[in-house]
Amino acid sequence: MSRLSCSCYSQEKELTWEELREQFECPAWFAEARFGIWAHWGAQTQPEKGGGWYARHMYMQDVGNQLWGTNAYPYHCETYGHPSEIGYKDVLNKWKAENLDTDALLTYFKNIGARYFMILANHHDRFDNFDSTHFAWNSVNVGPKRDIVGEFEKSTKKVGLKFGVSSHDDRFMQWWLPAFGADKDGPYKGVPYDGHMTKEDGIGKWWEGLDPAELYGLPPEKRTPQWEKGVKENWVLRHKELVTKYDVDMFWFDGNGFPYKNYGKEVCTDFYNRALKKDGKIDVVVVGKCKNEPSTIQDVEQGGAEEIKSAPWQGTLTFNSWFYKNERPIKHSARTVIEMLIDMNSKNGNLMMNVELMPDGTIPPEHRKIMDELGAWVNLNSEAIYASKPWKIYGDNLDSHLRVEKGAMGEIDLKALKKRKKQTHFNTRTLASPAFGHDEVRFVTKGDTLYLFVMNPTAGKIKVPSLGLSSKYNSEKISSISMIGNGSAIEFEQTPEALMLNVPESRPNKYAAVFKVEGVL
Repeated sequence: MSRLSCSCYSQEKELTWEELREQFECPAWFAEARFGIWAHWGAQTQPEKGGGWYARHMYMQDVGNQLWGTNAYPYHCETYGHPSEIGYKDVLNKWKAENLDTDALLTYFKNIGARYFMILANHHDRFDNFDSTHFAWNSVNVGPKRDIVGEFEKSTKKVGLKFGVSSHDDRFMQWWLPAFGADKDGPYKGVPYDGHMTKEDGIGKWWEGLDPAELYGLPPEKRTPQWEKGVKENWVLRHKELVTKYDVDMFWFDGNGFPYKNYGKEVCTDFYNRALKKDGKIDVVVVGKCKNEPSTIQDVEQGGAEEIKSAPWQGTLTFNSWFYKNERPIKHSARTVIEMLIDMNSKNGNLMMNVELMPDGTIPPEHRKIMDELGAWVNLNSEAIYASKPWKIYGDNLDSHLRVEKGAMGEIDLKALKKRKKQTHFNTRTLASPAFGHDEVRFVTKGDTLYLFVMNPTAGKIKVPSLGLSSKYNSEKISSISMIGNGSAIEFEQTPEALMLNVPESRPNKYAAVFKVEGVL
């Protein structure tokens, strides 16, 4: 069914989610973008240590198996004070975003090749980074005293990129439970954390007039079904406002399925209906970890796909802890990010790369260096990235990192690598990943051209069986091959068994080399 066929009808009545599903087709702008930037940024960036769930882990002397938060409690006590007196609400107030320049950031993101941008609207901490009229704990009232989402939206539109917002707070009721605990030992043993504070406790303090119970939720013993229903209804009001007050092209949410189930579906239904009425088609996207929802874009967190997906999808990636922290070594380089971008594109996916802004709103210098190198590669090879489509297969000479000399890697290591390959979420390449072999390649197409990416190039000949004249994937004779960034013809030989491609020693970039193969499509 054409997605334009019911545009007049859609103006007369609200369509149900199921009816909207019949109208939805992935917008061309998203399918062709292939590379976006995310600023997963908020008050949890303010502490230098403590991992990406700082607001939760600062209330936990023992984080169990959530080891990324091990430093949060001791860091908080040393830096701010004990959480029975100085809690996360006070961390919110210390976050000022004093050097945030959204125009400069978005100009930079566009210059390094991003085609769309997304800003975090709220995290599991429930704090809204926008001018929310339904929730007092927001960035206009507390902390920066700025409409973070609004500023990013204006700058994103100014430079001509599509704009997205991310929401993560539907798990807050369980996520915040540690704020109602107390130390199990030490001088503060048994003293309740500030989750138990009331609005009256704020009289004469910086947060006078604000209610901690709105931020943290009620203490567990006071929660009722009616209260939980009110939380969900408030979530709907806040998020309908989020996607209508701002010109949102992409609404991204965390967790599995719609946030709060039917409540989340209600917001997404409203989002699509508004787009349909405005443009006569659904030219916006909902992105999440939904299953069996063809009217949403499938999201993969820090991972990829095992095979080509028939519908466009998106993989997210971050340098380390989602929120910037300086306590752990960085996990990525320009090489690993480029490898993930290529692999996702070859399987019909986009890469959404998180830039971990520092508390003041600037890019960490060590991350900026990586983004500069990534941008240089993307701009050089842009013709093979934007609007690319998968070929019949995503690559050749696969799993080259498993081809090791006998005794170089143990059986357990090989089993672990093979198992890891079958995962999707949290299956990203990092600096610790084995290098690709010199002959492993990926493919994409655009028009009549096949683009071949040599993932880890070295000078010399490589053999690509899938492009042999007798290959089951290809029977056409290659007319020419050239390398992007080098106008010279590339030496090759195409036999029934394989393409023999000569990778030159002189290449325009030290990362993956991209070749244009003509005549096979």
